[in-house]
Amino acid sequence: MTIYRRKLPHIEKDGGSYFITFHTRDDLTLNDEAKWLVLDHCLYDDGKRYELDSVVVMSTHVHLILTPLPDGLGYFRLAAIMKGIKGASSHSVNKLLKRRGSLWIDESFDHLIRSEEDFEAKSLYIATNAVETGARSPQQYPWYWRRGMRKPKRKQKIKDPWLSGE
Repeated sequence: MTIYRRKLPHIEKDGGSYFITFHTRDDLTLNDEAKWLVLDHCLYDDGKRYELDSVVVMSTHVHLILTPLPDGLGYFRLAAIMKGIKGASSHSVNKLLKRRGSLWIDESFDHLIRSEEDFEAKSLYIATNAVETGARSPQQYPWYWRRGMRKPKRKQKIKDPWLSGE
């Protein structure tokens, strides 16, 4: 187990699952296309660097549950995973919105999930966020995804070089 601190304390345990929340800087509100980009970036390394269980992208924040995968020397570090998601999504969203500067608050809140009950409570919390937008079920909120669901599809997709490798 590794414990470190920036502004918030962080606990990492090999094979552990995490509930993570990160917020936009200055409560910047993401439009629908920006939310699609963020969701795409959250899903991008699913199965490569982490197993993503569920995610919801809201107007000013994101909640997700993930489990880092082995990297050959141990496990992918949570800080590196979050740097990848937040850095790439920040670049893409800034380009879309024709803005500069930090999109996300530097530090994310992460919670090491300690039991099956804790895991289910955090999963329910993510699903409830989607429903609180007015959707009849979490699955009807376009920016909600949970393992077992098809990857969400939007009507019109913009080309994002960070995701297509171009």
